[in-house]
Amino acid sequence: MSEEKAAGILVVGGGISGITTAVEAAEVGYDVILVEKNPYLGGRVAQMSKYFPKLCPPYCGLEINLRRIKQNPNIKCFTLAELENISGEAGAYDVTIKVNPRYVNENCTVCGKCAEVCSTEIPNEFNFGMDKIKGAYLPHEMAFPLMYVLSPEIIGTDDAQKCLDACKYNAIDLDMKPETIDIKVGSVVYATGWKPFDAAKIENFEYDKQENVITNVMMERLAAPNGPTGGKILRPSDGKEVESVAFVQCAGSRDENYMPYCSAVCCLASMKHATYVREQYPDSKAYIFYIDIRAPGKYELFYQQLQKDENVAFIKGKIAKITEDPQTKDLEVEGEDILTGVKVRQRVDMVVLATGMVPTTAESKLPNIDIDASGFAVDNLQKPGIYATGVVKKPMDVASSVQDATGAALKAIQSARK
Repeated sequence: MSEEKAAGILVVGGGISGITTAVEAAEVGYDVILVEKNPYLGGRVAQMSKYFPKLCPPYCGLEINLRRIKQNPNIKCFTLAELENISGEAGAYDVTIKVNPRYVNENCTVCGKCAEVCSTEIPNEFNFGMDKIKGAYLPHEMAFPLMYVLSPEIIGTDDAQKCLDACKYNAIDLDMKPETIDIKVGSVVYATGWKPFDAAKIENFEYDKQENVITNVMMERLAAPNGPTGGKILRPSDGKEVESVAFVQCAGSRDENYMPYCSAVCCLASMKHATYVREQYPDSKAYIFYIDIRAPGKYELFYQQLQKDENVAFIKGKIAKITEDPQTKDLEVEGEDILTGVKVRQRVDMVVLATGMVPTTAESKLPNIDIDASGFAVDNLQKPGIYATGVVKKPMDVASSVQDATGAALKAIQSARK
């Protein structure tokens, strides 16, 4: 099915950068098409428990922006959608978007009856696979749009029919098909974000073989009230309350074998995670193994405050090995304290790897934009009209992403007017 629409600016990616770009452009009168591959907006920020600089829940920032989207008729959102093709030049681009079926329409009241009758379970991607959800699911409590989704895995099965029969509001549509939409825009902004570095590639950490070795993004979900443990930080192997945690910095980052660059936010994330543990368990201990602590500007105060906690140890040195006790599932991290020259062997309940940010463009190139040696998108100033913003351009925190996205909106407006 092909349908032609008209819009001023196309924003690809519905995370905090894409949302900011969209609302900033729309609120000065420009039509915006916002395209997101997930069934909800919010991106990585929606998966956080708290974020800098205020250490507040993500919804306090996202909810305001999502309300701005709801109230603005200039913004048209497509979720479960992807950019297929783009051609033309600044001021006159022809774009093709593919919208994948949700199998649920706008009649959905979020009653949850479809999930109740569905027996199929699938890994919960929102929680990085740490738990499972039904094949009929609501992505998360504050999802926008606030609608259920049927996984393609249950389409054509008895579960799909059960969902259809259970819905009293005619919200289930098993005949939905992928839809192709053609639009014309004046400019394009890529805000496709990042994915965590694959910790399984670091062989000496054996992340994929030891249950209690997790990543920083998984730790964020463990601490989140809507996470797999209801916000209780429990180690995965046995649900034990943690008494000691080792945070391993630069897990894959600043290493020519994996990621040669610094992801800018990992140090702050690990320090934040240490506060999560210390707040929940007053007698717990946190060990932060680092190469260099990077806490620029006002974040230095956060670092200094954490240093005053006698149950938080900062050890300058790289971890060489992580070994599991097969009986207790406890872990021993082995490395060297560079400042003292002493070998370190620390036994802990859980290890959190600070994996870095890999731009989506490192593995899947976007049309009509250049990438650098590390895979980050690079604006071509000789050919204005298509821009990148947020972490797809370079590692940055949430506040910096919002600032950068505001700038991208201004560039997109200038190109759209040509």
